Order: sequence, then structure tokens, then C-alpha cells
Amino acid sequence: MNSPVAVEVTYENMRFLIPHNPTNATLNKFIEELKKYGVTTILRVCEATYNTALVEKEGIHVLDWPFDDGTPPPNHIVDDWLSLVKIKFCEEPSCCIAVHCVAGLGRAPVLVALALLEGRMKYEDAVQYIRQKQRGAFNSNQLLYLEKYHPKMRLRFKDSNGHRNNCCIQ
Repeated sequence: MNSPVAVEVTYENMRFLIPHNPTNATLNKFIEELKKYGVTTILRVCEATYNTALVEKEGIHVLDWPFDDGTPPPNHIVDDWLSLVKIKFCEEPSCCIAVHCVAGLGRAPVLVALALLEGRMKYEDAVQYIRQKQRGAFNSNQLLYLEKYHPKMRLRFKDSNGHRNNCCIQ
């Protein structure tokens, strides 16, 4: 089996990294990879396989929001994820958010796809774009979830005059 490669997904001014799931044995190489991409925050959506202390020591914040493999994310995770994306890209426009599950084929790509959908990318385009970078991404249950997902434009903003203010998504 080939060594897993991190996949970078960019759209407008959003940058995401879908890395492999590290272990304590591979943590130093993982941290090097995160730094190479300018990752400031990691969202871990699977069970813990590594100690986060070394990652945090490098100034990279780690969040743990696990949910079941092969399933779409629960609503509270979707809400928290989109809030995180909005805040991070407003506060640090050039940052990169890493999100990882075990294989990088389901949970992590679904969350990245949701951010793309909220940024006004069409469902088919988001799926195709991610699959071009990460072959085998999404199972049928996750595809159905994404197809039926109705973006609420949570990554769009209006100023005090009611005009669209694209401070995060341009």
C-alpha cells in the first residue's frame, strides 16, 4: 500500500487539508506536513490515535469532534464546523484548516464539501472537485446527504447596510 498523501482543497479564500490519520510513531512527520501547509487548526473527527500535546506545542490547535464512520455528521457538528470555518477565515484569511478521519475518504471530505456548498459551490461540482483530489471519497449515504443538503449561506456576510460583505468568502 502506498504512503497516504495529504490532499489540499482550496476554494475562493478557503484552504483545507485532508491529511492521513497519524499515530504517535508518525507524529513528527505529520507536524512537518501541517507546518508546510500553514495549518493553524486541526479538526479530528475520528477516535484519537495520537497525543495532541506535541501538535499543540507547535501552535496548532486540535479539536476533537468524532462521529461515526460512514455516516454524515450530526447537525451540531455541522453547525460547529461552519462556525469554525467562518471564524478562522475571517480572523486568519491565509490560514489552512486540517480535518482528518481515519482514511480521508468519508467524514473529512464531507465536512470540506459542506464548507464548499455553503460557499455557493454546487453539489455536483463540490463532489467532483474533492473526488479529483481524493479518489474514492464519499460513500452512497454521504453522497445522498450532500445532495439533499440545503446551504443556508452561513459563510456569507452582510454589513450594517444590508449589503453583502464577503469578508471571508470572496
